[in-house]
Amino acid sequence: MAKTGISLQQSVGRLSDLFVVFAVVLIVVMMVLPLPPFMLDMLLAVNISLSLLILLIAMNIREALEISVFPSLLLITTLFRLALSVSSTRLILLTGNPGRIIIAFGDFVVGGNYVVGFVIFLILVVVQFIVITKGAERVAEVAARFTLDAMPGKQMSIDADLNSGLITESEARQRRIQIAREADFYGSMDGAAKFVKGDAIAGIIIIVIDLLGGFAIGMFQKGMDFSGALSRYALLTVGDGLVSQIPALLISTATGIIVTRGASENNLGRDVTQQLFSHYQVLGTAAVVVALFGLFGGLPKLPFLMLAASLGALSFGVRRAEKGQELEEDAALEQRQLEESRKPESLVSLLQVDQIELEIGYSLIPLVDEAQGGDLLDRISMIRRQCAIELGLLVPVIRIRDNLQLSPDEYVVKIKGIQVGRGEIMINHYLAMDAGGVTEQVPGIPTTEPAFGLQALWVDAATRERAEYAGYTVVDPPAVLATHLTEIIREHSYELLGRQEVRALLDGARENYPAVVDELVPDLLTVGEVQKVLQNLLREGVPIRNLVAILETLADLAPVTRDADYLTEYVREALGRQICQMYQENGALSVLTLSPEWEEEIAGSLEHTDRGLSVAMDPRILQTLYHALGQALEEYVMPYPLILVSPQIRMALKRLTERALPRLIVMSYNEISPDVQVNAVGTVKWNHEG
Repeated sequence: MAKTGISLQQSVGRLSDLFVVFAVVLIVVMMVLPLPPFMLDMLLAVNISLSLLILLIAMNIREALEISVFPSLLLITTLFRLALSVSSTRLILLTGNPGRIIIAFGDFVVGGNYVVGFVIFLILVVVQFIVITKGAERVAEVAARFTLDAMPGKQMSIDADLNSGLITESEARQRRIQIAREADFYGSMDGAAKFVKGDAIAGIIIIVIDLLGGFAIGMFQKGMDFSGALSRYALLTVGDGLVSQIPALLISTATGIIVTRGASENNLGRDVTQQLFSHYQVLGTAAVVVALFGLFGGLPKLPFLMLAASLGALSFGVRRAEKGQELEEDAALEQRQLEESRKPESLVSLLQVDQIELEIGYSLIPLVDEAQGGDLLDRISMIRRQCAIELGLLVPVIRIRDNLQLSPDEYVVKIKGIQVGRGEIMINHYLAMDAGGVTEQVPGIPTTEPAFGLQALWVDAATRERAEYAGYTVVDPPAVLATHLTEIIREHSYELLGRQEVRALLDGARENYPAVVDELVPDLLTVGEVQKVLQNLLREGVPIRNLVAILETLADLAPVTRDADYLTEYVREALGRQICQMYQENGALSVLTLSPEWEEEIAGSLEHTDRGLSVAMDPRILQTLYHALGQALEEYVMPYPLILVSPQIRMALKRLTERALPRLIVMSYNEISPDVQVNAVGTVKWNHEG
């Protein structure tokens, strides 16, 4: 049975090929050989039926590519109509009997009045040539241009979806074929629209030739008088013109429908019905207006009142249908929610914690609302971009919620559900900070700048300019919140770097440097071990943007040790030039050094346990160290609080001081690039009396 079905399809395919070839050959023959009237009647009926069929197909397709053969079909039908016009002209001029269809159009359609026939013919030509054909030609031209211009973007979108794994290779190939077919179709339609335009022009010329030729033959060859020749040949000419122009009008309409048709899930009729008669408010308003026309416009009342009643009934029916649909949707939604609530997995969403969350009081909502001029969302987008550039960190989406439990001007920043920052902002005020160059005190509300803890004032808009002239640094409320949020992200960046984020960074690096990533993960280190090293770097403010250098260093040292602390130290040495550049001032690095006694004391307190490096130091000595460091930082002026120590104790000293002196920067000698000038401004002296 399967073989029989395949052979039948092949036979039908071959017959259809032969039929199309035969039809094209017949069209060419019609232009050369005379046809009998009955044959011409048959072909004219085929022309009208074929045009109507094409129009119905155009109205029932969902997208233009469903009839991708239309440009070629348009050429064939145009050529067919011209061949029929040539054959009918030959019969009109030779015998005066072009067949019953043309005579019927001349006698019955125009009532035997050739003047009326000419008027109807001209109206059809104007409608086809000026309205439909001209518009379809312009739409086809614009569609072809925009389709070709959009091809590179569509190709890039397909490649992006393929690279991200959203689609398969076969789906991507199918989409590329679809885009190429669209470009070919609209490009062909741009040229095929000229066939319709030429057909309309040819119809006008042919009817003039038929009329003049008929007059000449009737009067000079057949001896007819002027009135008889006009009555006979004018009606035949008009009938011939109408027989050719009506199918041409149908084809032109089909062309316009196809080139103006966008992709849809339904055909034209259903789309028109749904989109035109689906708004009961509009239908009701139209019913009232039409009724007013009938009652007070001096117009015939019955047609307008009947139409108003129809529109009103349609509006009422649409409203009832919408209410019924809304009730059904609500019932279905409640049922789905009830079913979902009974499932154990529905509680999983309640366990999820946002990575970063910003809660604001109700007075701060205008900062977020774009309708009220708030630009905080744009600022947050810039913060995420800035952190990606400066730290190499992909900051997750920041959730913003209003919290009525907060005071109106207060905001809270949470990381993984835990509060890490809080501040207050006065809307319609500006924050004026004293950076050290204030020449005049201005009135304002005293406060503390939330990001760096500086003393500041909230000043109103009238005092802003005066504060700027007095030497204050003045910023608007969104900038205050954005700055605080940026500093919190920098301070807690290592907490935001989870395994999923590290996997995303590795996948991004694999696209350009697959050898490095494939060598390291998972053969030498796991994603979790790489995460620990990157977190150690971010904890001390070292950017991880140069990820390739970090991964290459890990690949070199991972066969020796998998201890995250040791690997971090080796990576810091590899990034030494970058670290030095972060803290240089005027091309030099100003540092404190540690006395040999402190170096020995810290080195002797190091212990290596299963959990990594730890420091066991006497609390009294540790307090002495804090005091000595604080005294040195106050005594010596440096651009950055930076201390330089030996590589063996660098991490230990950072671990000892990260709580008491969180902003202290600890570097080792091995991290200093050879081309960097180092200025030792002072030494942290040993002053413990044991």
